[in-house]
Amino acid sequence: MQSSESFQPVQIKLANPRGFCAGVDRAIDIVNRALDVFGPPIYVRHEVVHNRFVVETLRERGAVFVEELHEVPDDVIVIFSAHGVSRAVQQDAEQRGLKVFDATCPLVTKVHMEVLRYAKRGQECILIGHEGHPEVEGTMGRYDTSHGGKIYLVEDEQDVANLVVNDPAALAFVTQTTLSMDDTAKVIDALREKFPEIQGPRKDDICYATQNRQDAVRELAADSDLVLVVGSPNSSNSNRLRELSERMGTPAYLIDNAEQIDPSWLEGIKRIGVTAGASAPEVLVKGVIDKLQTLGAEAPVELQGREENITFSMPKELREQVIVSG
Repeated sequence: MQSSESFQPVQIKLANPRGFCAGVDRAIDIVNRALDVFGPPIYVRHEVVHNRFVVETLRERGAVFVEELHEVPDDVIVIFSAHGVSRAVQQDAEQRGLKVFDATCPLVTKVHMEVLRYAKRGQECILIGHEGHPEVEGTMGRYDTSHGGKIYLVEDEQDVANLVVNDPAALAFVTQTTLSMDDTAKVIDALREKFPEIQGPRKDDICYATQNRQDAVRELAADSDLVLVVGSPNSSNSNRLRELSERMGTPAYLIDNAEQIDPSWLEGIKRIGVTAGASAPEVLVKGVIDKLQTLGAEAPVELQGREENITFSMPKELREQVIVSG
């Protein structure tokens, strides 16, 4: 390994905004407050957010993470993850009489409501998203086929080219909230070209946090020799940040924590950009900065960025319980 002197002077540039968004903050708070009020175990369907550190921290407090409700015993508290669930999962919980706190991000719920509205109007719906992602599974499962329509999933322009729908004149689209803005714009253009009468949401489904973090990475990558994205491999929005940097010609690595930094990455590097996906806590970013400084980097400089002051309210019962117990 080279000495720290060989890495001097390495500048660290911090993207802004980065890390937790309002939906992630709310989801984690719901699990923590449920543990505070009701005590462990609290069951959580799917990882509440896609970050290993967050999940392990909550697990240590007594959260039990499961993939399906059949893994949950009767008479317990269940929390739905920030990614949302299908109608079938919600109905299963209701039929079993499980006490549920829904940590679905309100911006994902907005997409669910759009899908339901299209179904009730008799419009078929196209969801732009990544197959297998829990948000996509939840949104697909919110479309009510009893009105005679169908929901389709497309991921790229080739999927659009291959897509056959029943009624092109009664068609709408929605998107997963954590997609690449650039890629999604291309898919939407392809949809509008193939289906000129297709309707879209009044407001972009890609959430404000995804947009802001991608805009910040554009600025970061343009002025960096290397970009480190703090986030877990299963985090959709974190992967999009890495891909965006690479698309701009700046090498990028997705890392869970500082321990995953390879000192050889810094060879010949003068400017390192650091950002974090929407589900990665700031403590992990601090760890990355500390590690880079031990390898010879200077104190970080934070870039100017879009201010975020959005908050989402907690479920009423948890708010009231916390006030009473406090």
